[in-house]
Amino acid sequence: MLALRLARGAHPLVQTRRLLVAVAAAGVGFLLLCTLGYAVGHPERSSASVLRLLWCVLPLAATVQFAVAVARTDPSTRPRPGLSAIGLGPARLTAIAAASTAVACTLGSMVALLFYLHLRGDITGLPFDGAAADLLAADQPIPLAAALTLLAVVPVVAASAAGLALRPRTAPAAPEGAEKPVPSGLPWGVALVAVGLAVETYAGRGGGTGLPLPGRFDGNPAGVLAGWVLTAAGLAMAGPGLVHGCGRLLQSVRPGAARLLAGRVLMDESRRIGRPLGVVSAVLSGTLAAAALDDAGTGPGAFGPLTGLGAALILACTTATLLTAALESKQSRAHTTEALLRIGAPPTVLRSAALMRAGVLLAVFLPLTWAVAELAALPLTG
Repeated sequence: MLALRLARGAHPLVQTRRLLVAVAAAGVGFLLLCTLGYAVGHPERSSASVLRLLWCVLPLAATVQFAVAVARTDPSTRPRPGLSAIGLGPARLTAIAAASTAVACTLGSMVALLFYLHLRGDITGLPFDGAAADLLAADQPIPLAAALTLLAVVPVVAASAAGLALRPRTAPAAPEGAEKPVPSGLPWGVALVAVGLAVETYAGRGGGTGLPLPGRFDGNPAGVLAGWVLTAAGLAMAGPGLVHGCGRLLQSVRPGAARLLAGRVLMDESRRIGRPLGVVSAVLSGTLAAAALDDAGTGPGAFGPLTGLGAALILACTTATLLTAALESKQSRAHTTEALLRIGAPPTVLRSAALMRAGVLLAVFLPLTWAVAELAALPLTG
């Protein structure tokens, strides 16, 4: 009840972010229900149904990541002085954040169920002249228990992830004079990218039994998909280290005030924005590789509507997560910005530092994304 009251009195921007979480949860819930409909309509293709269910893990992970980012920026769950005296300590605020995430995702799941039943004709008859009847197995009854179980996956996973991410923790004291925790995932990330590209190249040249996946991915060897997964994981792991390196690059060779400020901010916020930036880079590289695969004409058919919905969900959720992480970073350094303005720092210096941060990140991540996409698509198009 307290979570509902806090949600009702929140700022419109906070409400908009929660609404976007509900929309993303509705998209994932609809994909899960469509997978259930395929399994009901094609009981002889159990392996294909399992693979379609596994495909839903990617948009589910992107939605959960976005929900956690929104929970982290929710001002109603941020510890403030005096709240512990009325019973709202860090543990209680974490529970409220998890409950708010569960409420938003449950709302989205219910919308997905109503939309799915409407398209099947279970509410008001078949819409669109029955165009979606075969896709949703409208002639077969859907097991209600299985549908509710699938719809409960998104709220339960998102709420659990939000609770784990916001749980109270005590950080160990750093040694005196030591620099902040430098990201250590860059070498491992580069190694994973290299291994993923090598596995994909070997599998693409060696052939093998294809997997019955949707769209133009149908018929590609399992090693190709495993290589893509390793490459994406490597980019996500290398993101914080790359952002930290960009900060060091800005501060090199006699930096001025703007470059020094921009570099220090990137180094301090490398963990916060580096991983979402790496995930976006991985998603964009996969999208570019899939577009190159589609242009090359390899594969038996075009991408289906459910494949497009899943790709759109992944791209939208990862981009929204990056923007939310950038907002969280701005909020975390609000006191520093106010202090700089109080001591007379020109606002143009702060704007120049922001432009430098954006410029160096684009200069590093855009070529990297394009190169990984070209290398990932080469074994399949060439």
